[in-house]
Amino acid sequence: MRFMIQVRATVVSERGDPPGPEYAPLFEAMGAFHGEMARAGVLLDGAGLRPSRDGWRQRYAADGRVEVVDGPFAEAKELIAGYTLIQVRDEAEARAWASRFPMPFVGIPCEIEVRRLYEDADFAPGGDMAIRSV
Repeated sequence: MRFMIQVRATVVSERGDPPGPEYAPLFEAMGAFHGEMARAGVLLDGAGLRPSRDGWRQRYAADGRVEVVDGPFAEAKELIAGYTLIQVRDEAEARAWASRFPMPFVGIPCEIEVRRLYEDADFAPGGDMAIRSV
């Protein structure tokens, strides 16, 4: 099972300022944590994301039209500042790794969100999300 640990953006991450020296212990802790996950064979990928001002959204209308909206986006709490992608045996193992995730920002409230990814088996005959003929 694959899970994505999403680090929710904050006003600080959306500013896009280079992290100051106060972030050195966090980077050290995150590097050690990712290293431990890699040695355990569960880490698939992980990275920080640039602020939303460097991105865009594509909105799809029901008729197929596409609208492109450039960032930045107003609500930082609705954005993702980074992610860690893991592959584990089950949800309990994902919860165990997430419970050890270092606090993503120094001195400000923040949160992570953990979501399971769909797998091919979810769509196969007999899977949880199997596509059935009507």
